[in-house]
Amino acid sequence: MLIERFRLNIHDACLAAIQSRLTTARIGYAPDDGGWTFGTDATYLREFVDYWRDTYDWRAQEKKLNQWPQYRAKVDGVDIHFYHIVGDAAHSVPILLTHGWPGSIVEFQDVIPLLAEAGFTLVVPSLPGFGWSGRPVRPIGAREVARLWRVLMQDCLGYKSFFAQGGDYGSIISARLGIDHADIVKAIHLNFFQAPPAGAGSDAELADYWSAVGRFMESEGSYIHQQRTKPQTLGLAMHDNPVGWASWVIEKFRAWGDTGGEIERRFSKDQLITNLMTYLASDNVISSMWMYYAGIREESSAERPVPIPTAIARFPGEIYPFPSRALAERQYNILRWTEMPSGGHFAAMEEPTLFAKDVIEFFEGL
Repeated sequence: MLIERFRLNIHDACLAAIQSRLTTARIGYAPDDGGWTFGTDATYLREFVDYWRDTYDWRAQEKKLNQWPQYRAKVDGVDIHFYHIVGDAAHSVPILLTHGWPGSIVEFQDVIPLLAEAGFTLVVPSLPGFGWSGRPVRPIGAREVARLWRVLMQDCLGYKSFFAQGGDYGSIISARLGIDHADIVKAIHLNFFQAPPAGAGSDAELADYWSAVGRFMESEGSYIHQQRTKPQTLGLAMHDNPVGWASWVIEKFRAWGDTGGEIERRFSKDQLITNLMTYLASDNVISSMWMYYAGIREESSAERPVPIPTAIARFPGEIYPFPSRALAERQYNILRWTEMPSGGHFAAMEEPTLFAKDVIEFFEGL
């Protein structure tokens, strides 16, 4: 299969179009006692857009993103963009790192050098329909992405086996790799995880857990419902609207990260904008939402537990309800469980040193 070298170089016309929209944007209003209570804080959004328009330097960020070797490979008709950093001979099994939504390869920028310095070979792809990967012709879910990842790792890159790590949707894909492709995936490391599905005759602890998830979905899950049901409605409204896209996404980073309500306690404006730009500059805002639509309709394999060795890194700032270890062990073959002192949903971005240390120790110990 053809693999081509790749280097980011966004056209000036694309950057000018985004800049024009930032310049002419009108920031909306909010209730008198607004803040973040009703969603995105209009005052912060105005400050954020001012910085983006007047100070942010895409070319400087592009240079940072280009510091690692990048490639594109056509995998079953979809162009997949990925970093490929080759390690030393002592670490013959590569690590596949998978991001989620609304993240990107930007999440791993501070983790890549730590894992590379430890000697690991790394493959860090952009999900189909995200970043600089191509779009599938119609929505695909985690099970199909896991299959594409197998083709990428085995047929394109020639690896006989590999490790997988993921958070958010990347954790679901990594778990699918562990279930459907256990013959080639040696172990997985997750910083997002769930209990097994509730069924008839579920015990009280499992029922309580899914009740907690239900309460979360009621208070924080409206985005999931919208993207599962009508992704085009949102996507068409935001794909050419950098301010609208920023409003939709930065609220999630503030709420899901271990921010204590202060978004820049964990994420700089440059990090947040660069992540947004991976969607806007590639015109992949719309297609990034398709995975939710496909996922809810995809045949589930969650009823089967993950049989391969699994490490769980539990970051305390995660907004989504986590099950107890006892419940998690019904779904995963857990060999390592780490209670982290800090960090949230975007763990690799928030606590890169803690994250990398746990990944290194787990995979080196196998």
